[in-house]
Amino acid sequence: MSVTELLASISLLLLPIFFYLTKSSKSKASSISYPNAPKSYPLIGSSLAIFANKSRRIQWISDLIQNSPSATVVLHRFFLDDSHILTGNPANVQHMLKTQFHNYEKGSKTRRILFDFLGNGIFNINGDSWKFQRKVSSNEFNAKSLRKFVETVVDAELSQRLIPILSTAAANNAVLDLQDILQRFAFDNICKIAFGYDPAYLLPDLPEAEFAKTFDDAVNISSQRFNSVFPYLWKIKKFLNIGSEKRLKEASSQLRQFAKNIIKEKKLELSKKSSLESVDLLSRFLSSGHSDEDFVTDIVISFILAGRDTTSAALTWYFWLLSQNQEVEKEVLREIKEKSQSPVYEEVKDMVYTHASLCESMRLYPPVPIDSKVAKHDDVLPDGTVVKKGSRVCYHPYAMGRLEVLWGSDWEKFKPERWLESAADGANKNGKWSFVGRDPYTYPVFQAGPRICLGKDMAFLQMKRVVAGILRVFKVVPVAEDGSEPVFIADLTSKMKGGFPVRFKERSD
Repeated sequence: MSVTELLASISLLLLPIFFYLTKSSKSKASSISYPNAPKSYPLIGSSLAIFANKSRRIQWISDLIQNSPSATVVLHRFFLDDSHILTGNPANVQHMLKTQFHNYEKGSKTRRILFDFLGNGIFNINGDSWKFQRKVSSNEFNAKSLRKFVETVVDAELSQRLIPILSTAAANNAVLDLQDILQRFAFDNICKIAFGYDPAYLLPDLPEAEFAKTFDDAVNISSQRFNSVFPYLWKIKKFLNIGSEKRLKEASSQLRQFAKNIIKEKKLELSKKSSLESVDLLSRFLSSGHSDEDFVTDIVISFILAGRDTTSAALTWYFWLLSQNQEVEKEVLREIKEKSQSPVYEEVKDMVYTHASLCESMRLYPPVPIDSKVAKHDDVLPDGTVVKKGSRVCYHPYAMGRLEVLWGSDWEKFKPERWLESAADGANKNGKWSFVGRDPYTYPVFQAGPRICLGKDMAFLQMKRVVAGILRVFKVVPVAEDGSEPVFIADLTSKMKGGFPVRFKERSD
């Protein structure tokens, strides 16, 4: 540790003590006793337990929620830092995301944590600016745009890039990191559909993705701010421009320059044409009267985060689960072979069993395993938890997917049938499956209420088309032969630690 970082750490310890001794502080958490919560000590709260479990934070919190009678726990952190209420109770989730939506927002602390990365983008803003961004964005997710996305953008990326790369790997028995491949695929797709720009990251030579590394750095360091046991440390490091905060500053600068270059090209394109045949999301924002470059830059970065990391994370875990559940893979493949070689929009929509298996995969491994809001006013959650103004309340999709009370005693099993009804149940006359969804408060993988994910349908269409394109031709075989579960890690979105090395075997049938 350098002298500067040592001084920063000493400052971290002294400043909170000073404030604690000179100013009384009322607890912002519920006074209800949570018998399964980790022990909380004066001044340091539950910091010892938080630090001890920092390498498996998501799993540890999930364990706490699973063992809580109300599926809610409260963690007290370091010194004057706000207590965190963590819940997997669907009634609480509905209360936060719908019933009392007006009382739960991003909060100033969350906005400060993410501002250097996301600025005033749609995922880091409240009020009128959020409403405007959502309204303009919603025009991009109509049926016409979704059809175009599946039948042109996704199909082209599949047939011209992804499948040829996998065919070469299969012929050479080469190992590929499927997580990296899917991130490249999703990045090309979101840039083409949202910005009308092709970054061409999924090429046969798999070019060094400097942007991806920079983007990952910004995501990781922003997430570290959230998860820091000592929440003052990142602010001191930022003030001194050292360590991870220096790297975040550099990464954010590079990302913003990348986004500004896309915007510059789009502005030039718009100036040359009175009207474009296909209006993408970026064109809509630029044509909406907002000329503030920083504002549009924030939007570009936010949509790259949404389009690149979430679908690739979901598909990575999906292909691993299929490799461990051969009967499910057979049923998915049967459904795929009922469709045409390159299924059109309607056929992709009608892939019911595949849709159910994707839902089931995201139940166990949600792309966004935890999300938080901040209370604007004092409140009481439906389970009796008292929420003070300024308290952070987190709902936990990862834990919710593991609650026996919600999914039964077989919750650990990868079972697409829990999302389906068959003809024998009177749900369908043609002998096929009928999809039975869960309410979004029991399954908040795509959020719920007014902030429910705009790209939900687009995400499912892309994932189903990718699954059909890959599984029709190849069997995905993990390099790890012992069947051990990969390590689930989460920054702002989830990932598989160390990637997902696989081989591809061409099907003979």
